Amino acid sequence: MAEKTLCEFSAPTTTNIRTGPNVDIGNNGFELKPKLITMVQANKICGKAYEDVSAHLQHFLEIYNTFKIKDVPKDAILLHLFPFLLLGKAKQWFYNNKATNITWDKCSTAFLARFFRIGKTTALRGKISIFNSNMMDRSLKHGNAFKITSQNALIMEWRIDYYCRFSIMG
Repeated sequence: MAEKTLCEFSAPTTTNIRTGPNVDIGNNGFELKPKLITMVQANKICGKAYEDVSAHLQHFLEIYNTFKIKDVPKDAILLHLFPFLLLGKAKQWFYNNKATNITWDKCSTAFLARFFRIGKTTALRGKISIFNSNMMDRSLKHGNAFKITSQNALIMEWRIDYYCRFSIMG
């Protein structure tokens, strides 16, 4: 092993610069077109409290759904394109969690858990609670027993779980 000088140890190198995830890109590889990257970058997420992260992700997925790259897995495309959507805290979060962001489902779930606004979650819980209360009141005023089908109960339970889990995790 060759000896290094102190200057060589302190000099910056590209080996320490973080890059995108190590995701299987299939046998042929692929290229993200510059116009596609520009479209994604037009709606960046910074990780600020006032941002509507779910709206940004919806826009991102709408762009993704407009194209397909033959023989390239969905996760590879999404995880290579996703960093172009991010700035600031959000981009730092992505690269700091690169080892765990190995599938789109894991990455998007963890991202929403980290950046989905607590205030929005609280507001949604309040709306669900008011909805449940109003349904019960209306039903009792009309002399009907409060009935809820198993399908409606399942949907309501899913919505409560979906909107509330982010505040628990984050």
